[in-house]
Amino acid sequence: MAEPHTFSNFGAAAAALAPQRMVQPAWYAVQTRPRHEQAVATQLDREGIEVLLPMMLETRRWSDRRKVIQVPAFPNYVFVKILLNSNEQKVFVLRRIGVVGFVGPNRDACPIDPSQMESVRTLMSTKTNFAPHPYLAVGQRVRIRSGALKGLEGILLRVADDDHLVLSVDLINKSVVVRIKGYEVEVV
Repeated sequence: MAEPHTFSNFGAAAAALAPQRMVQPAWYAVQTRPRHEQAVATQLDREGIEVLLPMMLETRRWSDRRKVIQVPAFPNYVFVKILLNSNEQKVFVLRRIGVVGFVGPNRDACPIDPSQMESVRTLMSTKTNFAPHPYLAVGQRVRIRSGALKGLEGILLRVADDDHLVLSVDLINKSVVVRIKGYEVEVV
């Protein structure tokens, strides 16, 4: 009589036979201490982690002069593209000086929608002027159809007969506004 087959190692055998799924890295928002965005981004970049720190130009005025300086478009946040299949990279990021934690429920890392990150990257690559804007949860979502900002998606906002596009990152409830007068837009 043949011995019954045991399935004690069935999980490992099934995993070996199953088609391998490629797990892709995703973008996550990391909250930093105030004015530590550049230091955190530099530390992570040196260690080989893909970092995005969107910067914008801002005119600061002192009593004796004015100066145009670069400031983070999303203060207190840095975006990282990492693979979170283990806690190794998460802990590595959290141990950097100036990092408060990941953004998400209970400080658990929550991936950002890739289309939103692509919109931020497109805006950064075009060198178009933009400004911070209060986060909007409601409004008509549009996509730019032509020009340097083609494919950029956001919420359309009308201000004094001037068209503006509000580019939002839902996870951190932050937005920037860019003037789109002259661009063709379509409803998404």
